Order: sequence, then C-alpha cells, then structure tokens
Amino acid sequence: MNRKQSGDRAETLACRYLEQRGLRLLTRNFHCRRGEIDLVMRDGDSLVFVEVRYRRQTRFGLPAETVSYNKQSRIIHCARYYLARHRGWNEAVRFDVVAIAGRPDDLTIEWLTNAFQAEG
Repeated sequence: MNRKQSGDRAETLACRYLEQRGLRLLTRNFHCRRGEIDLVMRDGDSLVFVEVRYRRQTRFGLPAETVSYNKQSRIIHCARYYLARHRGWNEAVRFDVVAIAGRPDDLTIEWLTNAFQAEG
C-alpha cells in the first residue's frame, strides 16, 4: 500500500470513528491555495476541522506530534477560507486531530478535541 492509499484509509477510518461518536461529515479533503483539511464535520452546533495523522511505527514520535505549528497555520488558513465560502463566520469552530498508529491489524486511535486554536 502506498502513502496515498494508507492516508486515504486512515481518513476513512477516522471518519467512521467520529461518525460513531455522533459527528456528521460535511466535506472530505477540502482544498485551498495553502493546503487541505482532511475532514470537515458537524458536532452539534460546532463546525469541526479535523486533521488525520497516521503512523505505522511510533519509535520516532506519535502521530499527533507531527501536527507542527506550520501545519496548524495552513489548516487555520483553509478553515477561514472554508468559512468565507460557506458564510460560516457565526459558527462555533474547533480544530481536532485524530491520531492513528500501528499496523492495520492492530491500530490505536486517539481523538484530540480542541487540539489547537486559531489566534485572533
């Protein structure tokens, strides 16, 4: 399985995981000029922008640790673009990370709500 396929598989798994916990998928792989948001979901009154990270092995760090400040900035930029396009400026917004680790037959999933905040 190549990198793209494993990423797509992780996103599908994360989406199912969140849907089982009551979130509703709005958009998958939302692109803008500076990047992409893996999943845009609804959780009650909140709009949730989800970054999915997958690592087969964790000896060099956990998946959630790979969401750098630069990555967060790109996600926030895309979220602002999404809100502008969908007239969602009055929405309650949060940024979550779903971190998946392990081999396909032995995965661990960690859902970090409010993993980071947009400044200003």
